[in-house]
Amino acid sequence: PRLAADGSPPLSQVITEWPRNAPEPSAYWSSNLPADTPPADPVTLAKIRRRIEHDYREPKAGLGPDHFEGRSWAGRRRHVTPVSAARLFCTEPRLSSPKAVGAA
Repeated sequence: PRLAADGSPPLSQVITEWPRNAPEPSAYWSSNLPADTPPADPVTLAKIRRRIEHDYREPKAGLGPDHFEGRSWAGRRRHVTPVSAARLFCTEPRLSSPKAVGAA
């Protein structure tokens, strides 16, 4: 991180996720976004990580891109192409559904 002119570290914000009726927060994030950033922006950015992890795990477990054990580029391409098409087929309804907008 960049230091201030006086050598001090930059200000940062701590964002916590504290579910209702929970005795303590369930997650913490640190942000160095400018102080005038709307509160919803860092929360959205912090929570998008879960969506990215899910989008990575789902095709790996369900569609099998990691099942290829061949040794040739042509064989890999013949395996990855249908897996990628299947991923597109599975993702498109989620992206076009109004229910999916903003889902984390």
